Amino acid sequence: METISPHLSVSLIKSLSSLLVSKMPIDKAEWEGYFDESGHLVKSRDFISSNILDRGLDPAVRSEAWKFLTGYYSWRSSHDERLTVDSIKRYGSICLQCPSISGSRRYTGEADEYQQGFHEMLLLFQLLVEKEHEVYWLFQFFLQKTEHSCVVNIGVGKNLIMLKAVIAFMDPIFAKHLEGKSRVVQSLFPWFCLFFQQVFKSFDDVWRLWEVFLMGMPCRNFQVIVAYTMLQSVRDQILRENMGGDDILMVCGNIIDLDADELISKACSMYKLLMEHKDKVTDRDLCCRNGRAGRIISSVSHPAPFLHRSQMS
Repeated sequence: METISPHLSVSLIKSLSSLLVSKMPIDKAEWEGYFDESGHLVKSRDFISSNILDRGLDPAVRSEAWKFLTGYYSWRSSHDERLTVDSIKRYGSICLQCPSISGSRRYTGEADEYQQGFHEMLLLFQLLVEKEHEVYWLFQFFLQKTEHSCVVNIGVGKNLIMLKAVIAFMDPIFAKHLEGKSRVVQSLFPWFCLFFQQVFKSFDDVWRLWEVFLMGMPCRNFQVIVAYTMLQSVRDQILRENMGGDDILMVCGNIIDLDADELISKACSMYKLLMEHKDKVTDRDLCCRNGRAGRIISSVSHPAPFLHRSQMS
């Protein structure tokens, strides 16, 4: 009679346990329960955002929920007010001209890879919502909410600076190994300019991470923590094999087929660790001058602007 090895038994138990503790995403029934008869939300923005971070959105509600997350709809709007918003945006002259695709090419004209990345982003928005004016506005609002983090000459360079600072502060040994390795950190720009599209196994995983970015939770520049978490997944291999620059980029490029929930969970743990030690950062730790170290780490861990009370509309 065949038996299961003790090692396999433990693995099975762990797998079953993870399935048992996994939380179901917000489905259509729950989402509709967030509204009263007039269509006003009866749950707070913080409540909804926390649940999306923790559980995610079911595909059946994602297209409508994203209109709130991006700012297309006001969080305080009624059903009738949202119908008015739809009419205004549908017939707006800017919307009819729909300059989003040509405009995005202007942002990404430095390389074909950037153009491809932006067009892939637009494709994902076209799959998310059906109407052209919704694609246009959601894409524009998405860029604004994420502070143009995926735009080459606006946010990507800033993200790389913060990523390098986080590595230096959180993992000095790894940072020392990366020094002089042909600008390895700077060469990780595809993660940001493609906004992690190519590291996941499904579109749902991409949307899952992007909606977390939209909420600005748990922090303003969570995309940097996500990149650091991904880099940590190959950190031991890089050090063990004493990899050079090209090999490091190759192994980073092979980070694919990730599960968004697992990545978000690990990145949140990394963020908590950063928060526990961020007050200890010094300019010397990050090789910065004039107090820049604390400002860089604070810019990574600071709450997102939209969580400020003055912007809760």
